[in-house]
Amino acid sequence: MTNATLLQPDLSDLRVIDTDTHLTEPHDLWSSRAPAAYRDRVPQVRDVDGVPTWTVDGATLQRAGASSVVHRDGTRVRGTSFIQWGFDDAHLAAHDVPTRLELMDEIGVWAQIVYPNAAGFGGQKFSNLQDPTLKNLCATLYNDAMADLQDQGKGRLFPMALLPWWDIDASVAEAQRAAMMGLRGVNMTSDPQQGGAPDLNSREWDRLWEVCADLGLPVNFHIGASESTMSWFGSSPWPSHGDDQKLAIGSTMMYLTNAKVLTNLIISGLLERHPTLKFVSVESGVGWIPFVLEAIEHQMGEVTPGVLDHLTLSPLEYFKRQLYACFWFESRDIAHSVELLGADNILFETDFPHPTCLYPDSMVTAAPALQQLRPEDQRKVLQDNAAALYRIPV
Repeated sequence: MTNATLLQPDLSDLRVIDTDTHLTEPHDLWSSRAPAAYRDRVPQVRDVDGVPTWTVDGATLQRAGASSVVHRDGTRVRGTSFIQWGFDDAHLAAHDVPTRLELMDEIGVWAQIVYPNAAGFGGQKFSNLQDPTLKNLCATLYNDAMADLQDQGKGRLFPMALLPWWDIDASVAEAQRAAMMGLRGVNMTSDPQQGGAPDLNSREWDRLWEVCADLGLPVNFHIGASESTMSWFGSSPWPSHGDDQKLAIGSTMMYLTNAKVLTNLIISGLLERHPTLKFVSVESGVGWIPFVLEAIEHQMGEVTPGVLDHLTLSPLEYFKRQLYACFWFESRDIAHSVELLGADNILFETDFPHPTCLYPDSMVTAAPALQQLRPEDQRKVLQDNAAALYRIPV
């Protein structure tokens, strides 16, 4: 589609679904729901050397900051100054449901999929705890809070359930419980072997995949969902860079960590064994995916004959059948990526309220990309694909 034939997106009859946003967890999210015996041990904020800090079982997790680049007064900051903000410096929409709904109305977004902050994007912050009961409580109490959030969201906020992936039996049970509570998908780490569980190539995980497929729960891989993928943020920049340069480099490189997830999913045969199971690559963009799929196909021809006989489809065919990816800032070649991957597998996100988010003019910022798409593909990307995947009434 040439510039001369770009179509101005008409969003008037669409309910835009934003497939990646984050919640700045209230300081009592876990402690207010914990059994009495664990109330002082679950994640909570304490003063550590004068700094509000997330702790669990007495150990320090991280500074209890705003997890937002949108200030309480509505201004958006660039760079790294937001790291020093406290909880009360963040825009109320970062954690308050009624304010979030008001903001969504302002920016033209109908519904949002919600991911954690303090827990780690894949729940990895809790994987090294020694008490198995406490460890699992960190996930189940979070999901209780997310079920409450979804109820308060009036059919517009849909948090993904955090799985206790360090325990396969517990993960299966929690996926079932999450579905009973009405949650629409699960949030998974990319590297459970780093928490003592088998890696995702193990057939021991088949029980979880079967449950998720049967219950219609898409499995979401957010970037930075393990210790190793999150470390890309810190290890990618050269040490001599300043903080702002490190933020730019680290953020850019983190998008590509999901290339590892996508490649492993295909080569492992997991998609072959579970043809109705859906996976989502969250906050990773889409422009790199055609290249990686082609690279996988090339490498499949380089292995010893017979090694990959368990695969009956091409990488692109697996992608079109079972994989989804989200874009937000990409604009220059989005039409080509959509054409290659198929409009049925692309989702839209804003990443509110994180450093790469589209706030404050989300849909205006997305317009150059959307203008490249046919109206029917705009509808799929902005509304229909996510509505079907996450079972959101529109």
